[in-house]
Amino acid sequence: MTATQPKVISEGTLIRLREKTVDDAEHDYAWRVDPELAAYDAVRPMTMRFASFLASMSEELQYPTQHRRTFGIEDRATGKHIGNVMYYGYDTFLHEAELGITIGDRDYWSHGFGRDAVRTMLRYLFQELRLRRVYLHTLTWNGRAQTSFTKAGFRRVREVRRAGYDFVYMEAVPEDLERDESPASSEQ
Repeated sequence: MTATQPKVISEGTLIRLREKTVDDAEHDYAWRVDPELAAYDAVRPMTMRFASFLASMSEELQYPTQHRRTFGIEDRATGKHIGNVMYYGYDTFLHEAELGITIGDRDYWSHGFGRDAVRTMLRYLFQELRLRRVYLHTLTWNGRAQTSFTKAGFRRVREVRRAGYDFVYMEAVPEDLERDESPASSEQ
């Protein structure tokens, strides 16, 4: 267990986003070796041994970069680590980055936790990092994710093919999130 609580970077309705700790390694490893979760990321399950994964994660935590950051997603009610959300490919000139998310704990699927995590992360990226655009790629067959991303503020832009997979390319800009959170839109 870590001696101090990790820094919370933002809170949503259901979740809190916090800095990662080495205590997350067991969950992260289990999620990365899971074939079903790997399929949602269009990758093969990780085959690295846990000790090597732990060393790699420890180094990433010790030397974070501006261009890629991963945050833990916790259930606000229980404090349980249920997944991760990250930005990567952060372009300081264009003020944009790509977003990725994993809700690794299946008990939290289809209950709004992913949508809340994405909205909370978007607020952080637009307000704290002053990004102008956040984008993502989700597999064309993953309709549940596309629905969740749309409800979180993303717009479908087009389909793209990368590394032999078909993806839906989606993006969000600050105005979309502000419009979704305005009092007028909540009254409708």
